Amino acid sequence: MTDNPAPDSRDVAVLREELARLREEAHHLRAQVRTRPLISHAQGILEERYRLPDGEAAFALLRIASQHHNVKLRVLAEAVTRSPRPEGRGTTWFSGPSTQPPPSLESIGLAATDNADRATVLSGVLSQTLAVVGAGMGNVQIADPAAEGLRIVQHTGLNARFVEHFAVVSDGTTSCARAAEEAALTTVHDVATDPAFSEPDRRAILLAGSRACHSIPLVDEDGSCVGVVSAHLARPTADLHPAQVKALDSVGHEVGRWLGWQERGVLREALEHLHVLGRRSLGGGS
Repeated sequence: MTDNPAPDSRDVAVLREELARLREEAHHLRAQVRTRPLISHAQGILEERYRLPDGEAAFALLRIASQHHNVKLRVLAEAVTRSPRPEGRGTTWFSGPSTQPPPSLESIGLAATDNADRATVLSGVLSQTLAVVGAGMGNVQIADPAAEGLRIVQHTGLNARFVEHFAVVSDGTTSCARAAEEAALTTVHDVATDPAFSEPDRRAILLAGSRACHSIPLVDEDGSCVGVVSAHLARPTADLHPAQVKALDSVGHEVGRWLGWQERGVLREALEHLHVLGRRSLGGGS
């Protein structure tokens, strides 16, 4: 009786790549299932408001505005469903000033005159958080209303399995979800013993080399959590020093206000563009 031959390393690599592809595909399919009712609702609103012939025409307007302003379709659709109806038959959707000055980002070393973009701010908040905590691993998540959870948008030092496993977090069993729900800094002193984690979550975190975590909410001016930045440590940890807590609180509030400001500005521009396109379909000109 002969032993079964060991699998070729190339075959194993191909299988792992295929498994990762299938998992990513499943994730996208689940996201589509969650997003479809939201987009359908927005289509119905636009179809009625601008007397469009059908839902496909409404979807076309959404897609054009989404692509032009680089706003995800589901985010724009949610804004349509939540924003107040345009008043009368005016040429603009919103009244009042179209822009406000950007909030300060001094806590991550950016001046108000730097005209920072979103990628720069997200990279800055992660770097500053890791510097304050003294950690080499971390990630930034942004609140994704369509997915009803937190979505990873920046990370460093964490393996692919971790990023895939926590691509979207939608429950309160992780430190980031708890930080978002409570809008307060959350510390996990030892991932291996913390009872709040599910076993699959605990395993994914430990395999990434993380034994402790500090999660800091990014809080908008209205107190809502628009994201979370987390610093992971290779060993169990104690509570942060008060000076560290103060510095991280400043980071969380400044970056949260900036993200809220930026999202409101870009979304407003996209909605105004959508309104122009809709009025054209009514014969309202440009």
